[in-house]
Amino acid sequence: MSLRVLTLSTLFPDMTRPNFGIFVERQTRELAHRDGVEVTVVAPLGIAPWPLSRAKHYAPLLNLPFREQWRDLTVYRPRFPVLPKIGGALHVANMTRAILPLVRRLHAEKPFDVIDASFFYPDGPVARRLSKKLGIPYSVKARGADIHYWGRNPATRKAVLAAGLDASGLLAVSEAMKRSMVALGMEEGKIRVHYTGVDLDRFSPQDREAAKARFGVRGPVLLAVGALIPRKGQDILIRALAKLPGVTLLLAGHGPSRSAYEQLADELGVGERVGFLDAVPHEQLPALYNAADVMALPSASEGLANAWLEAMACGTPVAITDVGGARELLKEPEAGRLVERTGDAFAEALSQMLTRQPDRDAIRATAMRFTWSANGDALLEHLRDISGKSG
Repeated sequence: MSLRVLTLSTLFPDMTRPNFGIFVERQTRELAHRDGVEVTVVAPLGIAPWPLSRAKHYAPLLNLPFREQWRDLTVYRPRFPVLPKIGGALHVANMTRAILPLVRRLHAEKPFDVIDASFFYPDGPVARRLSKKLGIPYSVKARGADIHYWGRNPATRKAVLAAGLDASGLLAVSEAMKRSMVALGMEEGKIRVHYTGVDLDRFSPQDREAAKARFGVRGPVLLAVGALIPRKGQDILIRALAKLPGVTLLLAGHGPSRSAYEQLADELGVGERVGFLDAVPHEQLPALYNAADVMALPSASEGLANAWLEAMACGTPVAITDVGGARELLKEPEAGRLVERTGDAFAEALSQMLTRQPDRDAIRATAMRFTWSANGDALLEHLRDISGKSG
């Protein structure tokens, strides 16, 4: 039985941001490759009004095509206005207004069976409005900050909860995320845990010394992969590094905290041992994980971070905080450690981990169940169920 899916996602890569929401793209491609499934992606672009639209963050988006074939997916990129820092509560109305004519036209030409919203805010509330306008059932997936931030923000909490209550079905990236959704008031019986996937062919163990040589580093190497923002906690690793002589820390990611982290590293006398790599192309990440002796991420909150899985698939142990789905992942001691979110705790844990020879095959084994194939199968089953097209 055929299934036509409208995937709605403000997290989706484009030619200016090839890593942005790449896990959503991979999940969507996996779904689209299933027999009898036709997927259309609407990936709205929030752009500030002129003259802010000429700022570095927005200007590249202005030249993106409205419609394109992106890695065998048909993707539409309608624009909607955003007001930086103060306009989050307006995203739903602005985005709905911008995309409704397009979705209405596409639905009239060839009706959709279900809307798959890939993030809870603003995607979920927008999917709710589209559903009411067009009579299409919808699902929303919770990933992390969409619940932990937008679900608790007084300006957006009501919209997030309404999207969850009216959805035909919900997805959570981990059991911990499911509990957070229930705590907000969503129906437990409506929520399925839908783990992310990892490309086990691409992310696999390689020769560690050769990988280090590729990035110009020697000796013990720590790696953190994630945006340079306070929630990810790279400053904690920099403080830990001051107590780990001879160790190099590589930070892969960009973000507004970079200058503060550079200053902190200099103040602590470890500036020469911290490498700021900016955003690393996804195809280079396997080599980077293999260059690291430990992948560390002191996050304040997560759903189930892709970086955790990717590192472990490469046979690299992780040192992470006890947030989100961390306990669901670290069921075997070989895979890594849960660490208190302080510089001293990370320094102690990392010191111990760096003195031990890891069993890389055992570490990789813990990630083997998180395949994109399993992810696609589960998503298809879920969307068929809520669309009434099971079987």
